[in-house]
Amino acid sequence: VQLVESGGGLVQPGGSLRLSCAASGFAVDDYAIGWFRQAPGKEREFVAVITWRTYYADSVKGRFTLSRDNAKNMVYLQMNSLKPEDTSVYYCVAKFGTGSKYDDSNYDYWGQGTQVTVSS
Repeated sequence: VQLVESGGGLVQPGGSLRLSCAASGFAVDDYAIGWFRQAPGKEREFVAVITWRTYYADSVKGRFTLSRDNAKNMVYLQMNSLKPEDTSVYYCVAKFGTGSKYDDSNYDYWGQGTQVTVSS
């Protein structure tokens, strides 16, 4: 199993970015797959996950959209109206078992992370 993120970078406040996650070794529509993020000096936090429906953290609801392309075995995180507080390393994650989708300890596989910096 492998998760490879791409699409991070530097963007001005109010701008947009789309993160991509290429999955291999499993089908993205068979398991929970999504994103966590971690800012310097802060704990890792849940961003969004897709199972049979999509769940979002309150802090990104209405601004971020998680989608899945089963044919390409990829997941995307469209991030709009970005704020400086969105600055973090974003990790693509996959959960094969049970347990809360909001708890990072329940996720079995992690990508290497991609840096998103929101700054003017």
